[in-house]
Amino acid sequence: MWKGPAVAAPVWSVDPRTGKQREQVAVEATAQEVDAAVRAAHEVRGSLADRAVRAAFLRGAADALEAARDGLVETADAETALGPVRLTGELARTCYQLRAFADIVDEGAFLGVVIDHPDDTATPPVPDLRRYKVPLGVVAVYSASNFPFAFSVAGGDTASALAAGCPVVVKAHPDHPGLSELVVKVLRRAAREQGVPDAVVGLVHGFEAGLELIRHPLVAAAGFTGSVKGGRALFDAAAARPVPIPFHGELGSLNPVVVTEAAAAERAEAIGAGLAGSMTLGVGQFCVKPGLVLVPSGAAGDGLVKSLTDAVSDTDAGVLLDHRMRDNFLAGIAERTQLPDVESPVTPGAGGEHTVSAGFLTVPAGKLAGEGEHDVLLEECFGPVTVVARYDDDAEARAVLSRLPGNLTATVHLSTEEAEGRGRGPELLAVLTPLAGRVLVNGWPTGVAVAPAQHHGGPYPATTSTSTSVGGTAIERWLRPVAYQNAPEALLPPELRDDNPLGLPRRFNGRLEH
Repeated sequence: MWKGPAVAAPVWSVDPRTGKQREQVAVEATAQEVDAAVRAAHEVRGSLADRAVRAAFLRGAADALEAARDGLVETADAETALGPVRLTGELARTCYQLRAFADIVDEGAFLGVVIDHPDDTATPPVPDLRRYKVPLGVVAVYSASNFPFAFSVAGGDTASALAAGCPVVVKAHPDHPGLSELVVKVLRRAAREQGVPDAVVGLVHGFEAGLELIRHPLVAAAGFTGSVKGGRALFDAAAARPVPIPFHGELGSLNPVVVTEAAAAERAEAIGAGLAGSMTLGVGQFCVKPGLVLVPSGAAGDGLVKSLTDAVSDTDAGVLLDHRMRDNFLAGIAERTQLPDVESPVTPGAGGEHTVSAGFLTVPAGKLAGEGEHDVLLEECFGPVTVVARYDDDAEARAVLSRLPGNLTATVHLSTEEAEGRGRGPELLAVLTPLAGRVLVNGWPTGVAVAPAQHHGGPYPATTSTSTSVGGTAIERWLRPVAYQNAPEALLPPELRDDNPLGLPRRFNGRLEH
């Protein structure tokens, strides 16, 4: 816990079910405390140089989090109201992710070792060149509100940065400050057990602390998950520094879905029910929630809307992560439902004093095909709501898609025949691919598997870089390549020596060695 001066603002744990303060868990970090945390992390960065130590630290952190599961889940539920089942699963995902990065560290392929011996016959001649990747330095991690484990203190940004050999300083999210304090203690204990100074994981609280962190000259990169407004402010601050740094931000996503007429005719009821489950999952608080669904006009589309109506009507009201989000959700719904030609077969809104009810809006797709007052429907609304745009023909659907910004995901539902490559299938995939980092066929975007081939990112504003924040390649964000030319063998790091003492996979004189 940061011990700031008496004038520093206290940090409270708040119950989202009642909006009441529960207990003071910390105070907001001063500029001096942020400086101290960053400098401490910078000074011990060498303790992560040994890959075996890093891997052991990551596995030890996973073990320690599992051992503390009951207390962590209880605290997380008190601060987020996400429920013990969801939170237990999220903690398991977090531990799996830590171990997966430990395996990546052991394997060593992420270092990208390439060795080329001199070749005087080439044009121009090639000198002795040896290339690999080194850690950037201290990484600033900004926790997300909706994933108190998987995108927070011990989440993917922290795990991948530590795997790369970078210390981290985490800016805790105000929606779960007590949990953040507990988790950082677990990580620091795991570090000490491997002989690593606990300063490799720092924690600060407070809005101003977040700004001080991104501006600190010893911070070498940053990872963020949150709103477009907050992420863009930090992105701009990172670019405006005397020495700009990489800022890997996930800012917002509409996650469009296209349902073809043939698919709607083939399985309208199943698609409607699936959409209801996806858009209401976690009370609609997932970054990959489908927020815009293009559905054909006519009888097939009518059946889908009826199925969606029935399923959403049976969804219980839920608690959002905090009252600010609830207020924003209600204001967003009010703004959207007042637009002409917008209908709400199931009206989303206040479910009670502290809850919200799920619903969806419908609008003719032509209202979204050109600029106008309906443009707000093309913006993310965080909570259990989606917009169903009814299109008359393919040209109208494509016109709407052409107006969308970048997204994390884009989904298409095809008929059996279309999925086999006949009809509109190939064309629609070609249209959706430029819009998103993950394109789904006959599925739903909620649920982001932690796997080597995963990509969780997309064109701006989905993310501010081309990288992923989920999956093994997330480690690449915190590394930079360096090449040595004509360096004597005795001066080279072991990763780049001819005899390969570390047994790394590499490309040696043009041949891939495993």
